[in-house]
Amino acid sequence: MAEYIWLDGEKVPEIRGKTKILEIKENEKLDEFKASTWGFDGSSTMQAEGHNSDCVLEPVRTYYDPIRNTGNEEFPHLLVLNEVMLPNGKPHSSNTRFGLKHIAERHQAEKFWFGIEQEYTLFQGDRPFGFPKEGFPDPQGRYYCGVGAGKAIGRQIIEEHMRACLEAKLLFAGINAEVMPGQWEYQIGTGDPLKVADDLIVARYLMERIAEEQGVSVSLAPKPCPGDWNGAGAHTNFSTKKMREFGGFDAVIEKLRERHQEHIAVYGQGIEERLTGKHETCPYTEFRSGVSDRGASIRIPWQCERERKGYLEDRRPCANMDPYVVLGKIMETVGEP
Repeated sequence: MAEYIWLDGEKVPEIRGKTKILEIKENEKLDEFKASTWGFDGSSTMQAEGHNSDCVLEPVRTYYDPIRNTGNEEFPHLLVLNEVMLPNGKPHSSNTRFGLKHIAERHQAEKFWFGIEQEYTLFQGDRPFGFPKEGFPDPQGRYYCGVGAGKAIGRQIIEEHMRACLEAKLLFAGINAEVMPGQWEYQIGTGDPLKVADDLIVARYLMERIAEEQGVSVSLAPKPCPGDWNGAGAHTNFSTKKMREFGGFDAVIEKLRERHQEHIAVYGQGIEERLTGKHETCPYTEFRSGVSDRGASIRIPWQCERERKGYLEDRRPCANMDPYVVLGKIMETVGEP
């Protein structure tokens, strides 16, 4: 069984998937296996019109499927990540990975590294997981990195997701409970842009599947609950070889400042609801950097400030951001001309 997954053409892209039963050659090894192209009805995914509906799935990376495998298979079931192409061989307009691939090639010599902190909120019905049926839980504060019933809500799902990501050999770096009840975070990285972005999409898929089996939905909304509750972001940490060895943060931050509104425009739908200046954010109309400042647009980690080299954290991207777009925008902005 190979689960072919891809991003659809919705305004905020969602993950789609369907299963292909494969015939494996005798003695074929996983590292020798090449998934074949496949197709789908693009008119049902906002990627085509009904009179010309065929779209092509072009496999780009294959993973071990931690959900379907029991450990007894002669050949493991697979997750196959795809780019969406047109029948004429050109990339579909929704195929943002294709763009990142070419940006990464242009900036290959700079050796960009990325790490993404994916926040998300579990929902049961129309309320965040752990919220009472009427009213609200205790104010936020005690839930962040909390331990114990009533504080770490949904941990069983989060632990299962972490194990699944490790079995799939994603660049999975850790987890923590977030500020609002039912809100969590996992980290993907550190690695090159295409690997990190691909692994984030697969991690999102695995979270959806695991939560689905518990009757729980996963929200990447930037402001999942109105009122005095934190939003959900995808803080993006980045560095180049030059930054890691020699620093030069001031010049990098100035480049980001000059193109601030360009970044805000592609950092996720609903960003205005999240970047308000409250709840550990800088208003989307402003740009500010600071050491250890979680209310800044760009945070300089204290240890990087002390050593004058390392990485920076872009705190502006929303939880629902497209990683292929965001990583590409950062590389184009701070990379060498």
